[in-house]
Amino acid sequence: MNTIKNVFNIKDLENLSGIKAHTIRIWEKRYNILEPMRTDTNIRFYDIENLQKLLNITTLHNFGYKISAISKMPPEKLPVLVKEILSKNNLADHVLNNFKLSMMNFDQALFLNTYNSLLQEKSFREIFHEFFIPLLSEIGYLWQTNTITPAHEHFISFLIKQKLASNTEKIQITPPTKTDRTYVLYLPQNEIHELGLMFLNYELVLNGYKTIYLGESVPMENLRDVKTYFNKITFITYSTIAPDNNEIINYVNNLKQQVVNDTDTRLYIFGRNGKFLDQDTLNDNIKVFNSIAQFTDRI
Repeated sequence: MNTIKNVFNIKDLENLSGIKAHTIRIWEKRYNILEPMRTDTNIRFYDIENLQKLLNITTLHNFGYKISAISKMPPEKLPVLVKEILSKNNLADHVLNNFKLSMMNFDQALFLNTYNSLLQEKSFREIFHEFFIPLLSEIGYLWQTNTITPAHEHFISFLIKQKLASNTEKIQITPPTKTDRTYVLYLPQNEIHELGLMFLNYELVLNGYKTIYLGESVPMENLRDVKTYFNKITFITYSTIAPDNNEIINYVNNLKQQVVNDTDTRLYIFGRNGKFLDQDTLNDNIKVFNSIAQFTDRI
């Protein structure tokens, strides 16, 4: 059972705000900007209100406000001033704080309002590259350091998936114009991290390519079945947790024998486990991409 995290230590605050713990302690001691609570053993901890206040202070500080001046402001003025500043400046510069607050508070309205504000200036593709990809990278770090719970990650990931699905549906109305090759996107069995794959599908459809999206946990025999329907297939997959670093080479070798076993079939591999593949495993038809941008810049 996931426990919703609403109590944070100072390292959590550092991870979420980007302000070093040492600096936070100085601000706290000198200017009383936060109001930590203490455990029975006298260890400091912070609630969600402290986190939100620190993120607002970080935004004001980044726009040139001195901490000494911020510390004298009534607490209720901080979010109002932040909103005013961001309405006059580029909201995009500090949108990650809004997305993180949305995640920490399970605040769908804040996510949607921030996203819709960005849409006034940027395309969905720009929003994904400039904000969602950095956000997802940061979420991975926050999860590994126990700053957030899986519940937080699932919440924000689902909201991004919704946007990906709706934007992909809009462009799928237009028939593909590049049909000489079919792109089949899937995740291996037990792999569940789907957002990157969904965005690759969006990019391909946006650029006029024909795609078949199979989604999560696809057995290898299903890939063989797809080959009976289409010629010149490029399979695209992600390996973040499965197959793991000890299994990825055997998995790709099996794909070479059973699926990517002719000159017309290709395989593109994304995800952190791709770095464990050696040159002996790869060939002219199998390529590892280190990032989404490395692929999308060439299509």
